[in-house]
Amino acid sequence: MHFVVMGVSGSGKSTVALRAAERLGLPLAEADRFHPAANIAKMSAGAPLTDEDRRPWLASLAEWIAEHERRGEPTLVACSALKRAYRDILRTGAPDIRFLHLHGPRSLLAQRLAERSDHFMPPALLDSQLEALEPLERDEQGVTLDIAATPDVLVERVVGIVAAGLGRVPGARG
Repeated sequence: MHFVVMGVSGSGKSTVALRAAERLGLPLAEADRFHPAANIAKMSAGAPLTDEDRRPWLASLAEWIAEHERRGEPTLVACSALKRAYRDILRTGAPDIRFLHLHGPRSLLAQRLAERSDHFMPPALLDSQLEALEPLERDEQGVTLDIAATPDVLVERVVGIVAAGLGRVPGARG
């Protein structure tokens, strides 16, 4: 079983996924690290990525998931996964992927983006991400979590959801 912590830039997906993966002892893929240099350059210049730009990036993430699936290892992934079509690409890596959508108001997302300086994604691209965002559909396995909660609370919720999905005691490793 594999879990994707998803959401637009500023939703906290990397922070929450990293902390949850550490608590659960799971391999973590931070999707930003899978972007080709051309995608990073494009976003850094303030241009939103197209579906065509994203396709090879998502395929590489799906392959990472597939490698772990072949070894029988559950994983956690931090990825925007904005559209159903993008999530469908990720699902090619394994049959059982669950999505944990970190969602909240534009004002909170914009505030978070304005406060960070260590990321290539400029705050100006938030609106393009919100326009592209397609919430989870009824037939997609997953839940939506409100980012108004503190990161600690969100980590606890994600750990609980993932642990339950894996049949583990929350916080237990292995």
